[in-house]
Amino acid sequence: MELKALGIEGAWLADSPVWHDNRGHFREWFKREEILKMTGRHFEIEQANVSVSRKGSLRGIHYSNAPKGQAKWITCVAGSIRDVIVDIRPESKSFGHWIEVELSGSSGQAVFIGERLGHGFVALEDNTAVVYLVSTPFSPSDEFEINPLDEEIGIDWGMDPDSLKISEKDIKGRTLQSLLKLGLLPKLAQNG
Repeated sequence: MELKALGIEGAWLADSPVWHDNRGHFREWFKREEILKMTGRHFEIEQANVSVSRKGSLRGIHYSNAPKGQAKWITCVAGSIRDVIVDIRPESKSFGHWIEVELSGSSGQAVFIGERLGHGFVALEDNTAVVYLVSTPFSPSDEFEINPLDEEIGIDWGMDPDSLKISEKDIKGRTLQSLLKLGLLPKLAQNG
């Protein structure tokens, strides 16, 4: 596995070999010791999630204010997604900036996102399956969403906004600036 830093501190793209034969393909998509060796970060898994989405389904932008924060390891196992990471750390030089990575079921790629970053994705095909490992369990009182169509962030989801399928909870999410003013963005001490 190879890990390379993306354009936002705390976000990496992992490339794993994919072995193909007449039965399909196989890959090792997560190795904790290699992540530690390459990033210096201990990534302890407390929960694993799976989502299956129709084309145009947009999930996010989500983040956690859990006391330890929430790091994520995300991969697509069927179909494809446009995965988006948003820097929501007010003290960061790249606050409000976002990056995108396209992941597919056959690419052998995954994204590692550190605590205190926002995350979302849109399914580019029907029956797109995404699996992600997280460092802290889901806690409704600590989970927040930023409206994925926040004009100030200006994410290009690659599809006509009217064709996107967005949950009511996500579309009612606040803007990044309103969350900043309310003091609801992750605190620096969580990344310790």
